[in-house]
Amino acid sequence: MLLGAFGVIGTLMPFLRYKDWWIRGFDYPRAQMIIILGLAAFLWIISHNNNDSLNLLVAFLLISATLYQSYRILPYTGVWVRQVKNAPSDYHERPQISLMVANVLQTNTAYDRLISLVEEQQPDLLLTLESNADWEKALKSGLREHFPHSIDVPLENLYGMHLFSKLELQNPSVKFRIKDDIPSIDCKVDLSDGSRVNLHFLHPMPPSPSEDYSSVGRDAELALVGKQVGQHREPTIVAGDMNDVAWSHSSRLFRRLSGLLDPRHGRGLFATFHADYWFARWPLDHVYLSTHFKVIELKRLTHIGSDHFPVFVRLCFDPASPDPARPSPSTKDKEEADESISSAKQGNKNATVG
Repeated sequence: MLLGAFGVIGTLMPFLRYKDWWIRGFDYPRAQMIIILGLAAFLWIISHNNNDSLNLLVAFLLISATLYQSYRILPYTGVWVRQVKNAPSDYHERPQISLMVANVLQTNTAYDRLISLVEEQQPDLLLTLESNADWEKALKSGLREHFPHSIDVPLENLYGMHLFSKLELQNPSVKFRIKDDIPSIDCKVDLSDGSRVNLHFLHPMPPSPSEDYSSVGRDAELALVGKQVGQHREPTIVAGDMNDVAWSHSSRLFRRLSGLLDPRHGRGLFATFHADYWFARWPLDHVYLSTHFKVIELKRLTHIGSDHFPVFVRLCFDPASPDPARPSPSTKDKEEADESISSAKQGNKNATVG
């Protein structure tokens, strides 16, 4: 009974629009909730086989909650329609771009594990998160021949960020959009055919008792970048450790505001955190794409000593093919985004706007 009650309460909590960490935390473990609720429903049904009203009501609640959690997860499995299509068979003749996203865990000193993985995968762009001065020194020493260009933001607060690139970085900038110690990186790169791609890399603070009591800052940064991207229809990639799952309200709002697509949709969860606990994993590291791209390869990579698995994506630039439906925001979405941004800005007057 306690197991089922926890599952039902955990299903209902995300419907509350409060930003407190202990409420928003129930956005994450939907896959785990399916197991908890399914087990509770099974145990209840086999142990209460009389059809009185209370037993039927409890069974109905448990089964309904299980089905709802499954409904929210199902788009991130292989049985669903892919939001970003696979690359055409002649993709090798088209411009390509590849990206690896790796939250390295600042205290992790297994530098060679990431360096070896980068040498194996050969991404055009490497984004590292939680990378401090020690990580910068190790990566620049080990990868200097691979990446002639970089943007370096070494910090000791778990929010350092580095971008290493084989492609020349155009208009690079480091912004502190919401909090004055939480950076993000904006830049552009040119593909082999001269097409220019906008890049935005983020690592907002998660709602948690040890970091940020509420999700206001995280939600506002996602909304701010979403609004910025949504103002144009240029080729765009937004990536990073969003400290949010793909199926949450804030992530879905971001996609509607930005008009970007999620390549996980119809392919799988690709759960990246926690790398050490198979039973408590969810997808926190994301790559969102404009409709100009098709997927050649998307995969979660091997353990690098961090609490996150890296993610690798190789994309084909294919703007001429029929585009999938671009998400679009409603008036209510825009109002919610503005309110979220305003609330966060009031809490930190030193943030860089835009």
